[in-house]
Amino acid sequence: MNCILIVGFGSIGRRHLENFLQLKNVKLIVYTKRTDLDSFKEQGVKISNSLTECLKENPDIGVITNETSLHLPITIKLAQNGLDLFIEKPLSNSLKDVEKLRAIVKKKKLITQMGCNLRFHPCIKKIKSLIEHQKIGRIISAQVQNYSYLPDSHRWEDYRKSYAARKDLGGGVILTNAIHEIDYLYWFFQEVENVISISGKFSDLDIKAEDYVSGLLKFKNKIIGELHMDYFQRPDFRSCKIRGTKGEIYWNSDDNCVNIYNINKKKWETKFDNGFSHNLDTYSSYVEELKHFLKCVKHRKETINDLEQGVRTLKIALAIKKASELMKSVNV
Repeated sequence: MNCILIVGFGSIGRRHLENFLQLKNVKLIVYTKRTDLDSFKEQGVKISNSLTECLKENPDIGVITNETSLHLPITIKLAQNGLDLFIEKPLSNSLKDVEKLRAIVKKKKLITQMGCNLRFHPCIKKIKSLIEHQKIGRIISAQVQNYSYLPDSHRWEDYRKSYAARKDLGGGVILTNAIHEIDYLYWFFQEVENVISISGKFSDLDIKAEDYVSGLLKFKNKIIGELHMDYFQRPDFRSCKIRGTKGEIYWNSDDNCVNIYNINKKKWETKFDNGFSHNLDTYSSYVEELKHFLKCVKHRKETINDLEQGVRTLKIALAIKKASELMKSVNV
């Protein structure tokens, strides 16, 4: 039986706790300052506002879900105590202390996984498979979008006080939302060479972080990636279009189907129909990523998205932020 320590209890911490409760055969501890969690105590979850007390329970897994800017100090503490690590995206809002964490993870041979659930979305997985099997020939470019109205996506709280709205906590649309698309584009195409972008606060939302970003990523294999993200478009919408020498692949969150344009037949063909609503399917991807992590911990095998990949995607995201500030291309 795994003893799992969840750090932080915002929306994603709650989601992971509820999913772990579904998986059974785990002992659960939550480190949080919140005092309104009696319903979870009744289900056998230990709640504590003391990290020292939590560590006395001898957890073997740490799940990091606190604010982005606070990820690394506590992740390093858990790593020093020998815990395998599931770290919510992004790894941090800077590269400070990243090398220290990497050294500890390597020395102690810890299993790590970044919490980027879209790698477990059936449609994103299908797109990767189609790319790998060269179904549209050589890839030329990719265009991805992610639009989500911040007050709606944080309806359980005052969105203005959420970490997503606060630059000091690592918020802003780049590190909060765009990191998902950055991650799966890296998964598809690997290393990025340089980026150029425009980002900033453009809407009437009362926040202290960027609410819009458009960026161009030049991958080392010469593929060009386009990113478009914001906090103010309604309704929520995600899409991914991959262009190749022999056709196109297209997916969006409304239809939840993966389609290919056949240049010989000159028509679109559905290659994968997920058969789920957007919300249900996204929810299932959170469960699948936890199952994958626990399986890798059990067998001491590398995960699909380990710390090293988290470092690489963070570097891409920070380069996008820097390129916007400097108004010029930035090497990754």
